[in-house]
Amino acid sequence: MVASADGKIVQLGSYAASKGNNSISGLSSGAFMTVQLHLARSASFAGAGIIAGGPFRCAETYQPAGLVTAEDARIENSLYICMNPLIPQTGPDAQRLVEMARETAQAGLIDDIANLADDRLYIFTGSQDDVVYSDVVERTRQFYEMLGVKRDNIAYHDDVPAGHSIITDNPEDSELQTNQPPYINNGGFMQSHDILRHIYGDLKAPAERASGQLLRFDQTEFLGEDAPWASMSRFGYAYIPSRVLEGAVKAPRVHIALHGCKQGYNYTDYVNGRADIANQPPYGNRYITTTGYNNIAESNDIIVLYPQAEGTDNGAIQNPDGCWDWWGYSNKDAASPYYSRHAVQIKAIHAMLDRLCA
Repeated sequence: MVASADGKIVQLGSYAASKGNNSISGLSSGAFMTVQLHLARSASFAGAGIIAGGPFRCAETYQPAGLVTAEDARIENSLYICMNPLIPQTGPDAQRLVEMARETAQAGLIDDIANLADDRLYIFTGSQDDVVYSDVVERTRQFYEMLGVKRDNIAYHDDVPAGHSIITDNPEDSELQTNQPPYINNGGFMQSHDILRHIYGDLKAPAERASGQLLRFDQTEFLGEDAPWASMSRFGYAYIPSRVLEGAVKAPRVHIALHGCKQGYNYTDYVNGRADIANQPPYGNRYITTTGYNNIAESNDIIVLYPQAEGTDNGAIQNPDGCWDWWGYSNKDAASPYYSRHAVQIKAIHAMLDRLCA
């Protein structure tokens, strides 16, 4: 079921959207997931925006082939290889990860690598980011180039003195160099607009008012029996532009926007394994409503899908900050590793895209 902005309950609909001219972007864990989903389902996408994210299977950079590691070890790898490497030499090995990506494709777990060649990529790292170091994001650029993405198709930005954040021009957002929640900083420009312009070329100016509908839908419909492993919220969101609602657009494009850790609509901190509901942060739906995606989507007939991860901290899943899985906490079984097209989260998000395209 879906609750629209006016309170009406609807179901996530089908809009005969594009089958292959869609795109995806994300911040932090959403950026790592962007890379995974981009590779896993590259036939569906024409481009991606990566803000403070590392390359595919980053946390497995130094893991011997075939070795299954404990979750605690994967978490340590994610922290000290893919976020805060002590020295550049201990960061992710782009060449090794390219080899792993090709092996993963040959095993049939992700789409054909050749699909990536003409895709357009926006890759950003703030020079004041102390959560995911800039050297890690530079390896993401190297990774895609080694996979055959044309250099002219990659817009790489590392000269803005931003902290760990998606950037807006909203006066009420945090100062540019801030490295703390809600990870939405005012830098005088809408980064979401730059991402979509780079991927799709010349776009119309963003609408002053997003006059379509922002829908809230039940994500559990897309999880099924995988729900216990998903660490995904009950609801997701989708912005449907007004002309798409009217049926005036043939094959509208879809952009998937993935929030980072601590940015889901129902994020709460966990203290000693329990949700600290009394101190829930006040920023709620800001990634969905204030980051600029909806306004430029409205004027360019682009549907925006906002899947939602949530914090889970129990004996099976360690994800207290509500991050998307890029180190393996959602591994259901050996046949559905977190980075594959069969992964619990990737499968669910792509099923949402399939519904919009149907």
